[in-house]
Amino acid sequence: MMAEFVQPKPLAGWRVLVPRGGPWGDQVAANLRAVGAQPVVAPMINFAPTDDAPALEAALARLASGDFDWMTVTSATTVDVLTSHQVVVAPGTRIAAVGETTATALIAAGYRVDIVPSEDNSARGLLAEWEEATQGAIPLRVLTLRSEIAKPLLTEGLRRIGHNVESVVAYRTIGVPVDPKVVADVAAGRVQAVLVTSGSVAQQVQDQLGPIPEQTLVACIGPQTAKDARAIGLRVDVVADQRSAESLIEAIVRAAASR
Repeated sequence: MMAEFVQPKPLAGWRVLVPRGGPWGDQVAANLRAVGAQPVVAPMINFAPTDDAPALEAALARLASGDFDWMTVTSATTVDVLTSHQVVVAPGTRIAAVGETTATALIAAGYRVDIVPSEDNSARGLLAEWEEATQGAIPLRVLTLRSEIAKPLLTEGLRRIGHNVESVVAYRTIGVPVDPKVVADVAAGRVQAVLVTSGSVAQQVQDQLGPIPEQTLVACIGPQTAKDARAIGLRVDVVADQRSAESLIEAIVRAAASR
């Protein structure tokens, strides 16, 4: 009886660095294992409290009391802040998520999501679809929660079209030192791919792991992240079509096949 031939998984033998922990990192690690890769989960960023805690607390209290028509959430980390503060969103307040990753985090934390850009998962994409989603209502009272280093693209765009926007820093992004063994493995070429999921992660990859060996694939989650990475001198080999972890893994699988 002939042995049955088993098709090898597309990333068999690949070690892939996952730069975020928590539920997101766990899910990405599981998705990588499904295509044969060995994930190396090494969180490189974390969030720290905002320097202006009273302003954040006041805004969140007003959110709970229904002072805003909309809240915009631009990252999964912002959802962690909402959860840690046990934030209640008033029933009449609607929520806009900048992308699928953020929307998934909101739903997992028990919040609803009313808008997610259908095409471009970015602040620019949300602005492009805002008027249709809100049926052109102006002015709306909008709370935009952001990180300390985020560009105020969404806030400025909403103000430009006539909305009353309160922009509040929800958290600061800080670097997390990577285990020296992981640093050594990357330097020695024992990691076949590094995921880059934001400009903040790109900075940590460059600072802690750079220069990345030529044979190691540097994969960015979207065009904006790739642009941010290149701006600080980090080489970019692969850019995901969509700003999602699934699209990022698909891009690596395609790159692996071409090798």
